[in-house]
Amino acid sequence: MHQASELWFKVILHELEALVRALEARDTVGATFEVKRLNALVRIVADQLSALDTLPPQRFAQFRGYLGSSSGSQSAQFRAIEAASGLRDAHFRHAIAEHGEPPALVRGWLERPTLQELFDRLLAAEGTTTEAIYAAAEPSPLLMLAEELLEYEQGFARWRFLHVQLVDRIIGPGTSGTGGTLGARYLAKTVSQRFFPTLWEVRARFFGSDPAAR
Repeated sequence: MHQASELWFKVILHELEALVRALEARDTVGATFEVKRLNALVRIVADQLSALDTLPPQRFAQFRGYLGSSSGSQSAQFRAIEAASGLRDAHFRHAIAEHGEPPALVRGWLERPTLQELFDRLLAAEGTTTEAIYAAAEPSPLLMLAEELLEYEQGFARWRFLHVQLVDRIIGPGTSGTGGTLGARYLAKTVSQRFFPTLWEVRARFFGSDPAAR
């Protein structure tokens, strides 16, 4: 499963690169097209986890020892996807440095602007704001792009959630992961990570609750 995921990770990184180029070029339609492709890819990676739902714990226990200390969290491509998408918090930085210096692929993405920053620059270039595109009477291409970006984040969170459920189902709550992680407990902490905080916060402003104003 990890080998198959690595192939999809490579494609996702390719599409993330294309998305970044579109955002930097201020190509709203092109960026929206790229995010739609990303969303389709994330759905594929998430849905393939269902193939392992049918694996009984006693069967997994028979070969788990052969996995050694390997863990999906050690995947350079997966960490690069997280970095490219926008993770910069202390928890993430600690995780990527836990086994030594982060891979060059990850470091390269950390040196670049996040997707949130690139989207904010696009809004500024168009002379508008996140709240304005949501408050407009009619949907705009920028709104469509914002919603696709949020869809990408939700798809990523769904993927993480399904992973948590899968780990709980196969090895049980509280069992350590193969890479020495906390297993499902570690994975559960990542479900609430945000790539586009302003796209979540703007919703509260229409209901009299603005987290940014607190």
